[in-house]
Amino acid sequence: MSALLLLGLGGGLIGFLLSVLGAGGSILLLPLLVSGAALPTREAVPLSLLVVMLLALANLGPYVRRGQFALRPALILGVPALAGSWLGGNWVKAGLIAESVQLGVFTAAALVASWLLTSNTSQTSTHKARPGLLAIQGVLVGLLTGIAGVGGGFAIVPALVLLAGLPMQLASGTSLLLIAVNALVALGALGHWPAQSLPLMLPLLAGGVLGAVVGQRLAPHLSDRRLRQGFSILLIGSALMSGLEAWKRQPTAERNEQSQLHQSHERTHLPLPTAQ
Repeated sequence: MSALLLLGLGGGLIGFLLSVLGAGGSILLLPLLVSGAALPTREAVPLSLLVVMLLALANLGPYVRRGQFALRPALILGVPALAGSWLGGNWVKAGLIAESVQLGVFTAAALVASWLLTSNTSQTSTHKARPGLLAIQGVLVGLLTGIAGVGGGFAIVPALVLLAGLPMQLASGTSLLLIAVNALVALGALGHWPAQSLPLMLPLLAGGVLGAVVGQRLAPHLSDRRLRQGFSILLIGSALMSGLEAWKRQPTAERNEQSQLHQSHERTHLPLPTAQ
């Protein structure tokens, strides 16, 4: 299978999941770009953020038309998330986060997401709203976006349901806007525009829009519980792929560093020329 076809199919799945769940699909994008398109993480993360932002905005329209958006919880979670995105993006920009660490963070996030999305968050929560915990969750989601290039909807939706007491549809619409803004801030903090990888956006966006259209048509007839279970399996697969990629890239980085140290040592210990 060609890389372009793989990206198109992946984009379709991501758009479909975003349209029916309001969350989650973007977490499949990083392993798709790193393992499927063989991009370095430095290129994959900003490209992932750009695609996530555009697909979230494309899926937001129907929710806005139905008025399914909650402003106060969005601000309580969203403002700390923006701070976390800016901080995480600047850490990556400054070289404080190694490529293998980025993939490791993503792996952990995907495993947590697989659990969160199959937990009982499909019904309206009867818990009292907890704005303090919601703000803390926002910071963590923002850090994840800045470091690993994912929208964080898999954590935003359960947080809005369980900590803000929102019904599922309202939480999904609110999540899409937060995902888009969060991704934009993280992209600005990274300060790296993936110019060479931009052509890969075309199959991703084309597949994503098509998947969103199909998802919006099928959403009323699909079981939310079954969708989450299926997506949880995909997340576990993504986590395994990213974990393997992180393991493969870590020894390579260490070998390169050791080789550079060895070459530097040889240059500083050159043998003296012998007299003829």
